[in-house]
Amino acid sequence: MRRLGENLRSRRIILGLSQELVAERADVSRPTLMRLETGEGGKVEHLMTVASVLGVAEDLINAMDPLNTDLGRARAHLLNRQRAPRRN
Repeated sequence: MRRLGENLRSRRIILGLSQELVAERADVSRPTLMRLETGEGGKVEHLMTVASVLGVAEDLINAMDPLNTDLGRARAHLLNRQRAPRRN
């Protein structure tokens, strides 16, 4: 979380946005933004809202897409597996 938080903070600074402005636009408190930026944690919902304000939400979503890796593509068939029916 620390590295992700540092990257959020760096992005905010490069964009020339204050913590107050980003917190307001993301509808989170400044302490919540500060916790995200220091990697101390927070809700995923808040992380994604802040990422959206900073213009990187889609990048985060794409980074987590398992089909963006060779291993994920090789094992894509596992994503369509279904559980066997329950026996009575």
